[in-house]
Amino acid sequence: MDSKKLNRRDFLRISALGAGAVMIPSALRAATPERILMTKSPDDLVRLGFIGMGPQGNGLLSEFIKIKGVKVVAGCDLYKIKRDRFEKRVKEYYAANGGSSDGLATYENYKDLLARNDIDAVIIAVPDFWHAFIAIDACKAGKDVYLEKPMTFTIEEGRKVCEAVRQNNRILQVGSQQRSDREFLHAVNMVRQGRLGKITKLHAHVSGGPKPLDLPKEKVPEGLNWEMWNGPLAKPVYYNSELNYPITLDPAQDEANYGGWRWYEETGGGFTTDWGAHMFDIAQWGLGKDLSGPSEIIPPGHKEYDDLTFIYDNGIVVTRAPYNEEKDYGVKFIGEKGWIEVSRGKYNTSIPELEIKGSEDYGLKNTHHGIFIDSVRSRIDPNVPVEVGHSSCTMCNLGNIALKLDRPLQWNPIVQKFVDDAQADKMLSHEYKAGYAL
Repeated sequence: MDSKKLNRRDFLRISALGAGAVMIPSALRAATPERILMTKSPDDLVRLGFIGMGPQGNGLLSEFIKIKGVKVVAGCDLYKIKRDRFEKRVKEYYAANGGSSDGLATYENYKDLLARNDIDAVIIAVPDFWHAFIAIDACKAGKDVYLEKPMTFTIEEGRKVCEAVRQNNRILQVGSQQRSDREFLHAVNMVRQGRLGKITKLHAHVSGGPKPLDLPKEKVPEGLNWEMWNGPLAKPVYYNSELNYPITLDPAQDEANYGGWRWYEETGGGFTTDWGAHMFDIAQWGLGKDLSGPSEIIPPGHKEYDDLTFIYDNGIVVTRAPYNEEKDYGVKFIGEKGWIEVSRGKYNTSIPELEIKGSEDYGLKNTHHGIFIDSVRSRIDPNVPVEVGHSSCTMCNLGNIALKLDRPLQWNPIVQKFVDDAQADKMLSHEYKAGYAL
């Protein structure tokens, strides 16, 4: 970057990410001192509340609780046994590591957790259809937010979350942790530095979209508030253990898997959003399209395309199709000079000088979770702020809309509407249960 053009806003963003990191695009409406409330100093204790204590929530707990200057003070889940597990693990951790669990409490209703004035930030790991409601309420309650991906269930919800974050001067980090991983950072840096030449095509491989719920109805286990679990869904779904796996404490037995609600169209977006929120995210980052998006979305079997395909205004084609025999979930950037393949723990390139060298750490001073805590203290946007999370999630949802309608769609990423397509526009949002509104 031309140092003469490095303005104060750019400097603030580089300081937050590390001097060598890929910068957030200059068009991003980043939080700057003129737009935020300077409420914390670098040495302040950050008190966290966790909303959603399934496998992902517990994984996040194990990361955040280890960060210096962080104290876990509250947890929320609709399943009593999972609240009990959370409380047990937090108390055991602090007892073994010289910390204090004083003030620790658990809640069934997330609004009771948000009502606590001593909580600085919340970690949200719940089914996608709850994301926007809880995140918006958290912003209004003055809490910063770490929100799991995909950021929202619909595109309209994403807009509303963006508004809530900025209107309430909050920090929001999306759980797209690949943006803080060395292999993906290196790949994107090589692409955006032009080392592959002009990019012509990308493979961002994930599997298919959601399917209709086809699980048998089962008895709701004791201690699980299934009515509240359904929350804003206009058409509540029945309980099946795959949607919310049971656990035991004695003997200790965790969930059999991550919640299967993500695979069904009534409650999730399938692989298109679950893994697309990672791989489509990297594709857009590498293309410099974080705050934009594709102009055309083509489902399989239309025109000359065999898999879900996105076309950008500069002619670049992004396809969901696999790029290797292993069918890794990852991204392959193809340019005039060669290619780069990147997935979790893997990096390959056709150009030897673009291999990762031991000294290339891109200025990362922290983990993805640590970056969020740093942002809570500094009041500077993290490396995956709300607008970026919304843009990546929009691409995922556009793919599912094209799959559902089974026809090519034209999209205007500036106004965030389809081009002369009222039927598709209706799918930007969905109906909620009476009493629920964003």
